[in-house]
Amino acid sequence: MIVFDLHCAPSGDRFEAWFRSNADFDQQCAQGLVQCPVCGSSEVAKAPMAPHVPARGNRSASAGQGAAQLATLQAEMLSGSRWVSEHFAETARAMHLGETEEAAIHGEATLEEARSLVEDGVPIALLPLPIVPPSQVN
Repeated sequence: MIVFDLHCAPSGDRFEAWFRSNADFDQQCAQGLVQCPVCGSSEVAKAPMAPHVPARGNRSASAGQGAAQLATLQAEMLSGSRWVSEHFAETARAMHLGETEEAAIHGEATLEEARSLVEDGVPIALLPLPIVPPSQVN
């Protein structure tokens, strides 16, 4: 299961919804089955999502281990991915439109660029931890 933050165009409300997959979400939206719980509108789109980061005071002795495990998992996820720096939005859009071959990429995008990609149906995901650009790695 995957949770999406959703945005209602008419009311501006944000809410969460769970789906089996990205394709399941797309199918349900196309059928008008995804509706705003406040106003009932089916003019709903994915909203940019950010990972939940607990407050500093909530750390426990095992929190450091969890962060290290998350960093290791993220590094594994990116092992087959190409760094495209600040060209992420343009590269992701070109792949989505079939203008360039699809590949796993990661890079930087502004909040506005990320919103535009999500609104246009380009599948993107925020990474749970910051990425150090390859040129800055010791």
